[in-house]
Amino acid sequence: MTNHLLISPDAPFLVHALALAALVLHIGGASLALIAGPVALFARKGARVHRVAGKVFFVAMLTMSGIAAVVAPLLPDRFSALMGVFTFYLTATAWVVVWRRPSSTGPLERVAGVVALLVAATAFAFARAADKLPGAMLDGQPAQLGYALTVVALIAAASDFSVIGRGGLAGPSRIARHLWRMCMALFIAAGSFAGQPMAQPEAVRNSPWLFLPALGVLVLMVFWLVRIRFTGRAAARPVALVTT
Repeated sequence: MTNHLLISPDAPFLVHALALAALVLHIGGASLALIAGPVALFARKGARVHRVAGKVFFVAMLTMSGIAAVVAPLLPDRFSALMGVFTFYLTATAWVVVWRRPSSTGPLERVAGVVALLVAATAFAFARAADKLPGAMLDGQPAQLGYALTVVALIAAASDFSVIGRGGLAGPSRIARHLWRMCMALFIAAGSFAGQPMAQPEAVRNSPWLFLPALGVLVLMVFWLVRIRFTGRAAARPVALVTT
């Protein structure tokens, strides 16, 4: 969420309480995710630290993105709402791939593919709408964000339907699917923090260095995906953020 919820002083106490709870849970979830994600990524695969950090990351990301998806439209911030939906989707499907038995699928994969297609279509519509506005901005967000989200969501949808067609995944392909989805979710969270000056300490506010962690996640993701592809196995260091 790139803005603050503006609640009238005359609003009922319950409204103020709900707004405060949403803000605390959103910020708290994002903060935990930005800590737990890198810990799980670098911890030894299968170790207790890896498992615990992965579970914390999973719950924190679902909390943060779920609140963003519900609250952001009220600001209004349509791009952030859509990013919240997509981040929730990425986190959930990444978890399912290691929770489900190898070489198996279920109804969730079919629903996930449809969700990804809807995200892609909505992102493209938002981007086209932004192109027609001054500065090509929609709710303070650039049209390019919508086009980028469209491409990534289409890739995710294609991956979902491919998994269904193959009857599930096993071995390196299973790990790779889990890896890129968790890393992409972490990238979105890190990039969102870097792009929100009001959420940053004053000493580093608006610093371009804040985008380095997000870029680092992408670099690590590509490195491990390439390594899995060419070695056919996970290395001694972990490539997944959670394990069964």
